[in-house]
Amino acid sequence: MNVKKERPELLDRREAAAYLRVSPGTLAVWDCTKRYDLKPIKVGRAVRYARHHLDEFLEAGLRP
Repeated sequence: MNVKKERPELLDRREAAAYLRVSPGTLAVWDCTKRYDLKPIKVGRAVRYARHHLDEFLEAGLRP
């Protein structure tokens, strides 16, 4: 039986910043200071963000 798991769509810092409409530098500061838990994924020296985590972040900010 071959069950294929869906992998989350991963964005690099530049793409994630554009998706959130902030600068890549702002996103880097948020990660460094742990201001928001965007659950970044480290792949060697690269940082990636799962789109569904960014969506959760945006949805949480839109709730009254």
